[in-house]
Amino acid sequence: MRRLQAIYSGAKSVISRFSALLYAFFCGGVILFQVGLIIGLPWGHLTQGGQNVGALPISGRLIAGVSIILLVLFAYSVMSKQAKWLPHWPAWTGWATLVVQGISMVLNWITPSQSERYLWGPITTLMCVLVVISLISAGESRDE
Repeated sequence: MRRLQAIYSGAKSVISRFSALLYAFFCGGVILFQVGLIIGLPWGHLTQGGQNVGALPISGRLIAGVSIILLVLFAYSVMSKQAKWLPHWPAWTGWATLVVQGISMVLNWITPSQSERYLWGPITTLMCVLVVISLISAGESRDE
């Protein structure tokens, strides 16, 4: 029985770490998208409600810059629970990330922009699921 518990615990740890790493990878991809918006790529229809065709105005680019900062913090909050080489952040930061990620997911599914909905709806849903898996399977410790 202890052997089964050890196997279960090990599998849970691997799943938790993998989902956190995959979440950080997706954050990196979204950050690259935001950088593209900042430098003026014509992706305005894919973000911020799809209100801008072509490149974003300065205000939209500033929002993209803030998004980058938030994405780095979100990725770090989820990864800090998994990676022994990162300083450990309090558990509430991961749960706060989940709340914001959930809000982002809902907003991307209800946006009036069909292009934005088709692109970001599935991506933000997957990101939200990855945070849930990482947080639930990690439990309250990172002893392993």
